[in-house]
Amino acid sequence: MNNQIVSIGTANPGEAIPQMTISNFMKIAHGLEERDSRVLNFVYRQSGIAQRYSVLEDFKYDDPEAFVFFPKNHSLDPFPGTKQRMEIFKSFGFNIAQKAISECLQNGMTYPSEITHLILISCTGMFAPGLELQIIHEMGFNTDIERYAIHFMGCYAAFNGIKLADKICTADSKAKVLVVSVELCTIHFQKEYNEDNLLANAIFGDGAAAALVSRSENGLGIKKYNSKLFKNGEKDMAWSIGDFGFEMKLSKYVPELLQNGLLQILGYLEKFFKLSEIENYAIHPGGKQILQKVEEAFGIGVENNRFSHEVLNSYGNMSSASILFVLKKWLETDQASGRVLAMGFGPGLTLETLLLDKR
Repeated sequence: MNNQIVSIGTANPGEAIPQMTISNFMKIAHGLEERDSRVLNFVYRQSGIAQRYSVLEDFKYDDPEAFVFFPKNHSLDPFPGTKQRMEIFKSFGFNIAQKAISECLQNGMTYPSEITHLILISCTGMFAPGLELQIIHEMGFNTDIERYAIHFMGCYAAFNGIKLADKICTADSKAKVLVVSVELCTIHFQKEYNEDNLLANAIFGDGAAAALVSRSENGLGIKKYNSKLFKNGEKDMAWSIGDFGFEMKLSKYVPELLQNGLLQILGYLEKFFKLSEIENYAIHPGGKQILQKVEEAFGIGVENNRFSHEVLNSYGNMSSASILFVLKKWLETDQASGRVLAMGFGPGLTLETLLLDKR
């Protein structure tokens, strides 16, 4: 018996919005002429994403009169500020978290009162008293539960949540730790038409996920993990708080930087994880190019990493919640067993790697 990811629950807001429907909104929001509209359409068609979810229904429409959150004009003026966006997070965060948690606890046959530790993760919203307190009070968790918050670490943050949960369960064999990620990425839409915003607006979606970690005989066994930083990519992926929401720096060179970084440490990863013996991969679905470059670096095919492609296609990049969507598929499939290597990336440039064993 060792520490396991016993169950995972996921949730998304509203109904899925087709990728090309979102592109129509973007043409208006960016004020694009015909040439730039063709470029945008090409990016969206080649994204590997069929649909995404958002707490904002505005992305469904190509008529400003139908907008609810953004101003009802083509220039979107006055553009919503950071306070307005955080109010959206505060209003919608709990409902989507509740759905993911309820599914997770039901799948894990666990009552809220049995949870000893709660770890909340988000890089798209924060407030105090926080979302974790809403969860505790409204879902029946004990008020003496130990709680932690991991904010603003980016797409790899769930790895840190899982590692913290693993350490807690190692220290306390009776611990039942709930790791909850809530990411409402689309509330931070930026209307300025530049490369960073074009890429970010084309891939990010909203979602929440919850994972139960405890001592168990079944699940995804947590075996070992590793963290690496590549300083030469710190300017190509960044996340900062601006006057009009959070601002993403996302260079088109990130996939290539990741591939080069992985190639530099392949020998180290082979020694640490025995890569040559691993067939199952759970790569953070940060984008189509990222998945392709990582697969090339590891010399694996799409089939070895199939659930990451499925999540990207159906949900886009939901920041830290994404990897839990992928791991849920590995946890629940009957078509695979054995070791699964999970990998996530984020600002830094940071690489997090986690070796799991599917029982």
